[in-house]
Amino acid sequence: MVSFLRSRIHCTWLLLVLATGATFGLRAEGAVGLGAAAATLGIAYAKGRLVILNFMELRHAPLWLRLILEVWLLAVSATILTIYGVSRHP
Repeated sequence: MVSFLRSRIHCTWLLLVLATGATFGLRAEGAVGLGAAAATLGIAYAKGRLVILNFMELRHAPLWLRLILEVWLLAVSATILTIYGVSRHP
């Protein structure tokens, strides 16, 4: 088990599984509202960032490329949260 956790990819995979479980637990408990949506989206943002940096292997990519992907991920997350917030309160 210790050798499993020495690999960055394996640790990332484990974090993704735990984050998925946390998201499922949050939503399964019936959490509703903008706060629950923001928490769920925050976890999704963190998962997306882990995938971009570790599985797409952009951790050591040029700064401009990493910034493009980070800004894109942040823009998509903010857009989804904004649309959710607007649709809940017409």
